[in-house]
Amino acid sequence: MRRIECKDIISAIKKACMDANYYIPEDLVSTLKKRYEEETWPMAKNILERIKENIEIAKKEEIPLCQDTGMVSVFVEIGQDVQVTGGSLEEAINEGVRQGYMEGYLRKSVVKDPLNRINTNDNTPAVISYRIVPGNKFKMLIAPKGFGSENMSRLKMLKPADGVQGVKDFVIETVERAGANPCPPIIVGVGIGGTFDKVASLSKKALLRPLGERNKDEFYKDLEEELFYKINKLGIGPQGFGGKTTALAVNIETYPTHIAGLPVAVNINCHVARYKEVEL
Repeated sequence: MRRIECKDIISAIKKACMDANYYIPEDLVSTLKKRYEEETWPMAKNILERIKENIEIAKKEEIPLCQDTGMVSVFVEIGQDVQVTGGSLEEAINEGVRQGYMEGYLRKSVVKDPLNRINTNDNTPAVISYRIVPGNKFKMLIAPKGFGSENMSRLKMLKPADGVQGVKDFVIETVERAGANPCPPIIVGVGIGGTFDKVASLSKKALLRPLGERNKDEFYKDLEEELFYKINKLGIGPQGFGGKTTALAVNIETYPTHIAGLPVAVNINCHVARYKEVEL
């Protein structure tokens, strides 16, 4: 049995919250550079240049890339042979978020109650998902996500008869309706299958796949590429001012579902696609 101390989890989460808000993953930086080189519309090219500058300034000055430093989602993968000691795992994660947002001077955007709207003043609680796996590994993927993009996400319980065309139509309609609101260029996470709650989780997890990494199933790989092409043909462009660069990626994740259902969820992320993975 491998033991992991809560104090180490707190420290790792705290650092990850700050790093995720200061430093954009390299796969995103290289994708933005590629799209900049391929863009032909002058205004779109100019906006992509400003985005690249913002990334460099945030990295150099260690300041947030965006004023909306998000609500934190934490995906925990914990081995069956791991024992967390010295406290509660969930409390440790939230304490790490609290310390990271306080010490990193990150905006506190979480309210205690969705209707009473009183701020928690430390950006807790996080939204935590757990996956139990064999072995003694312990991984956490920390993903702060702003609500300009989160608010543009949608879920629909399609009928099986709607088929693949129904899925395509819903995804493209969702992006078109979102327009400039999620701060394009965007990453489009698509979940297909499972249940009402599972499909939403799939769509968010899809956002965290490295850019350029396609679905391993050839059918869904082709569907990702088709949707990517059609979304960029919409012409929304960076920040909604037109151009060829509306999406940086379309990622699809699937799960078995019931014979009577075809759940589909679309979770949109802005170009500030923040995440940090840590392993203890």
